[in-house]
Amino acid sequence: MSEGRQIGEVILDLKNISLRFGGVKALTDISFDVREHEVRAIIGPNGAGKSSMLNVINGVYRPQEGDIIFRGEHHRDMNTYAAAKAGIARTFQNIALFKGMTVLDNIMTGRNLKMKSNFLLDALYWGPAQREEIAHRRKVEEIIDFLEIQHIRKTPVGRLPYGLQKRVELGRALAAEPSILLLDEPMAGMNVEEKQDMCRFVLDVNDQLGTTIVLIEHDMGVVMDISDRVVVLDYGRKIADGTPDAVRSNQDVIDAYLGVAH
Repeated sequence: MSEGRQIGEVILDLKNISLRFGGVKALTDISFDVREHEVRAIIGPNGAGKSSMLNVINGVYRPQEGDIIFRGEHHRDMNTYAAAKAGIARTFQNIALFKGMTVLDNIMTGRNLKMKSNFLLDALYWGPAQREEIAHRRKVEEIIDFLEIQHIRKTPVGRLPYGLQKRVELGRALAAEPSILLLDEPMAGMNVEEKQDMCRFVLDVNDQLGTTIVLIEHDMGVVMDISDRVVVLDYGRKIADGTPDAVRSNQDVIDAYLGVAH
């Protein structure tokens, strides 16, 4: 963790979030906040509601109760477009890339919300459209350098090993220049070396780019190493919230992970 990184004020505040699908309660009265520039982990056993929580934050799901306050503004009915426009980007458990497109073109799709020129100028590739395209490509090349994937920039994503595909997906999310980056199990399915690389890049994104990170991760070693604060869910309820050390020694958390009867 960098000594130069300063964790700031609350940037995202989730208050009393409840989410139901028919009669099934996915989330029940969950509240926690995220501070600017921190790495905030959401952990819990399978089926705890972690991905549902990320889906609430970026507008995939709309909770029946509760409030989402982002940068001081209430977003009761957040949708995915509004979330992206506000500066919330997301990666997914299952890689969602365009497999036939190159690494560069995949990352370029992350710039869509930043593009301003109209379709007629785009079609003619003239004037402002051309200048804008060059500026966006420059930004994408910076991300490619940052993630150390220069050697595969022209390779179709479908030909890449899993770990590199996950890195490309991270690059596409970064192309939107988010203030909050939601990572849904960024290290799932990786070998030890790939996990180490991804940990380093997540910390670099947080430290060097100043991006606030909210991540779901099953590898407790990773969570304890890179997180500033951890919120723990179990059966759709919050059972703990605090520093990694405090959470690790919490009896409710120990019980949840050891499968002790509720």
